[in-house]
Amino acid sequence: MLQRVLTFFERYSFGVCTYLGGRFHISIAKIRLFFIYSSFLAVGFPLIFYFFAGIVLDFRNYIKRAGSRVTDL
Repeated sequence: MLQRVLTFFERYSFGVCTYLGGRFHISIAKIRLFFIYSSFLAVGFPLIFYFFAGIVLDFRNYIKRAGSRVTDL
């Protein structure tokens, strides 16, 4: 049950923590805790960064998919 909940949130939460964890070789759980604790300390500023990073990552994935469709022709 817990794994289903974690999978749901990871799938629909832009994958920012997964991307940062893979990029910098840091545990995803540590990155999530960083965002949670820093959001309390900085009054939500990390959440703004998180959503901005999610939009940028989503846009990058869209560009990659559109570019691969053009080169397939």
